[in-house]
Amino acid sequence: METAILTIKIYGNVERSLSSASFMLENELKDLDAKAEVSLGPDGWLQVAATGDDGEFAINFLKEKFGTPVTYVDDKAVYRGFISSINEDGITVDIGITLKIKSSELSVLGAGTSPQIASRFGLIPHLPVYIRVLKQEDGTFASFTKKQVDLFWSWKKFPTDRLVVNSVTRSELKSAIKKKGHGRDIYGIERLGLLENLVVCREKTDGPGIVAEIGPLLNAEIGVIKGTR
Repeated sequence: METAILTIKIYGNVERSLSSASFMLENELKDLDAKAEVSLGPDGWLQVAATGDDGEFAINFLKEKFGTPVTYVDDKAVYRGFISSINEDGITVDIGITLKIKSSELSVLGAGTSPQIASRFGLIPHLPVYIRVLKQEDGTFASFTKKQVDLFWSWKKFPTDRLVVNSVTRSELKSAIKKKGHGRDIYGIERLGLLENLVVCREKTDGPGIVAEIGPLLNAEIGVIKGTR
C-alpha cells in the first residue's frame, strides 16, 4: 500500500469533506488499476492510501497534481497552498509552513491595502493558490506566481460577476442556488479545489444579490468579484 499527504485541506464538516475527497480522487484515478482510501492527516491535510497494481503510480500522480505539504522551502521554488489569513501587512499562505505575501508584493493586483485588494479579487481564506518563495534579508516570504496573478486578473476582467465560495461541496452549492431559484442566473460552477468553487454569473445578475440569497443556506466563506460590465 502506497501512502501520501496531499496539499488538500480538510475543514468544516470532516466526514462530508472526506466523502467529497474520496469521490474526487476516484474520478482522478478512474483510468488506473488503483483504489484510494482517504483519511484526515496531520494539521488538517488529506491523507491518501492507494492499493492495486497502479497504486504507486497513482500516488505519484496525485502528489504531482496536488502537491504535498512542506517543512522547508527553496528560494524561487513554486508551491501550492491555501490562503490562511488576510491582514493589513499582507496575505498569509499555508503550504505546510506559513509564508507571508507582503503588501508590497501585491502591487501587481493594483492599489490599496491587502484587505482591499483581497476584497476586489474575491480572495478569501482557504482559497487554493500557487506561490513563489522569496528569500530576503529580513526573512522568507512569498509572492503569487505570474500564472496565479493572471488568473486573478482574468476573473476581474470578466464582464459578469463571479463568486468565490469556500467550505462547501459543489453539490451543496448547486442545491442552495437551485433552492433559491437562481439556476438561470448563473452560467455554471467551476471547481477550484475540494471545497472551493467559482460561481460564474450571467449578464445582469448581481453577485452580491446572489450572496444575500444563498448565504443563509450555506456555512461558507464567499468572496465577490464585480464584473466589468
